[in-house]
Amino acid sequence: MSNMGGYDYLIIGNSAGAVGCIEGLRSVDKSGTMALVSEEECRVYSRALIPYYLGGHIARDRLYYRPLDFYDRAHVGVFNGHRAVKIDTAVRMVKLDDGNSMSYGKLLIAAGGKPFYPPIPGLDKKNVYSFHSMSDVQGIEKELPGVRSAVVLGGGVIGLMAAEVLHGKGIRVHVLELADRLLAPVVDETTSQLVENALRETGVDLYLNNTIGQIHGGERVESITLKDGRTIPCDLLIVGVGVAPRVELAEHAGIQVNRGIVVDKKMQTSVPGIFACGDCASTYNFLTDAVQNMPLWPNAYLGGRVAGYNMAGAEREYTLGTQMNAMHFFDVNIVSAGINVTEANQNDSLDIIKNYDAEKKVYRKFVFSKEGTITGFILVGQIDRAGIFLNLMRRKVDVRGFRKEMFKNSFGYADLPETLRWQLLQDDVILGVV
Repeated sequence: MSNMGGYDYLIIGNSAGAVGCIEGLRSVDKSGTMALVSEEECRVYSRALIPYYLGGHIARDRLYYRPLDFYDRAHVGVFNGHRAVKIDTAVRMVKLDDGNSMSYGKLLIAAGGKPFYPPIPGLDKKNVYSFHSMSDVQGIEKELPGVRSAVVLGGGVIGLMAAEVLHGKGIRVHVLELADRLLAPVVDETTSQLVENALRETGVDLYLNNTIGQIHGGERVESITLKDGRTIPCDLLIVGVGVAPRVELAEHAGIQVNRGIVVDKKMQTSVPGIFACGDCASTYNFLTDAVQNMPLWPNAYLGGRVAGYNMAGAEREYTLGTQMNAMHFFDVNIVSAGINVTEANQNDSLDIIKNYDAEKKVYRKFVFSKEGTITGFILVGQIDRAGIFLNLMRRKVDVRGFRKEMFKNSFGYADLPETLRWQLLQDDVILGVV
């Protein structure tokens, strides 16, 4: 086996973080040598669009995140179908699964996350998939014509997206959730109830406080028995209970890991010259002032872009990341951002205002700091002002003077004091966006 060459910049992974890195880096350094190693055989695609493709809403070509010639135009050597198995930080070398190796000047780990499979015997059968990768897409596509009854394990974002796609195909769908409500990590109880109602009204079978007790079948799942003893026929089983950061490479290389690979605001790890971003990293959350794993597509791209700048020598900091989700399930549109305050974690120190119109199924909730800044919000059914609220949150604007106005259907920049409005919009005005 041999050294496959040395590069000024080497990227492990090929998703949003890698693209952000390439684009940030090339805006600074147009001539440095760069290569990318990826386990998958295909070019970069958007995992967030998998439900839209499988649901028949977009064509296959629209799954791809960048054009076919993206890497050539960026002068990136691509090594698809290879897995990085070891990083030797002393000699700046990455070893691949075929025994070959590649050396680097600076390295980005953008290895992403891996679907979490609970320790239930039978989850290795042929008709069991996650809802995460192109191989899942190809496998599920082949299964769909013969599926009459599907089980989705997990009532979170991934699981519910899968449920909606399968229901749209005319399949009887059963969603299993171990918790007592849906989407518990990202929304409050009121929002969970709105989503639950929508799924039940549509005909999706929900099983809360429940999970798989036993899987039946030979090479393929034929049915499952729940913990409460009920049995469900199953032609397709989707596992959508979450994604775990891929940190093995970093751990073995002696890089600091705290759930994800720990990075500073420049996206650099504890080892100089090695950067990390995306689902495998723990990054700075501007709301909590802490470093935590936030596996979201926009965070991955932005983190990769900041890493790219710094790898090329232009100093930038990652300061705008936080938890944020834009979702829709059976016509229930939801945007949530920042701290998720629920009945379980609510206390008297939190300043909360909310408004719920049950008839129109419109719900708005805001959480404020003692300084009057927005630290979290949930919008359901009426989400078109989410960008303004996010901007106010990111800029840490004291909204006490106009916070009741935020419930207006027409709330916009025009409702803000003139000085503040100019402060928020000046960058866009200068750029000619508005």
